[in-house]
Amino acid sequence: MERLGVIGGMGPEATSYFYDQVIAHTAAERDQDHIDMVVLSHASMPDRTRAILTGETGPLLDAMRADTHALEALGCAHIAIPCNTSHYFYDTIQSFTSVPIIHMPREAVLEAVRGRGARRVGIMGTDGTVRAGVYARECEALGVEAVAPSPERQADVMSLIYDDVKAGREADLSKFGRVVDELAERGCDAVILACTELSVVKRNHGAGDICLDAMDVLVRESIVRSGARYQEVAAEGDISSR
Repeated sequence: MERLGVIGGMGPEATSYFYDQVIAHTAAERDQDHIDMVVLSHASMPDRTRAILTGETGPLLDAMRADTHALEALGCAHIAIPCNTSHYFYDTIQSFTSVPIIHMPREAVLEAVRGRGARRVGIMGTDGTVRAGVYARECEALGVEAVAPSPERQADVMSLIYDDVKAGREADLSKFGRVVDELAERGCDAVILACTELSVVKRNHGAGDICLDAMDVLVRESIVRSGARYQEVAAEGDISSR
């Protein structure tokens, strides 16, 4: 198996959840069956949405450059970044290293379209992710439509992410429900949870069948590309390997 590098801390709780999920979904009977990981919990990383909206990208990209170099020096064969918004800078970050970086939005859209047959995909993410078209580009490449929430519901998404999860408060599930309901009413047959703080909400409270968590897809790709066996873990606790 190969070592996985993780640029995390965006936010810390989401990175902790990612790590837990990699362990839970790795088919293992002993410690040595799990993959080796180097996790950089870079909580002081500049805010990704702010960098996109203001154009002040220097500090963020400098930090990403240092992190990719560190993971490469530590012998990582792949890099995972459990932060959707940061993938706006994917091409630049990838240029910093020869180590392949898993493209979470691309893999999530592939799962929605080819795995679920979705043709109209709702996107729940930060203002930076939505306005920069991080997911819209991937949807367009596969010939499907990406649908962003209305301004009112996008405000709910941002409040859920920043006022609730990142602030360490209990998530206001009414915000989550309003957004999912609106996207379903607008004809979406899948809604991608395109922010890892929303993954934390799903972990704590669940989500409807229409929702597809990009974090889940990143977990699977991280395990498989590292050479371990991925296993589904059902809500009831039943496990089936594949």
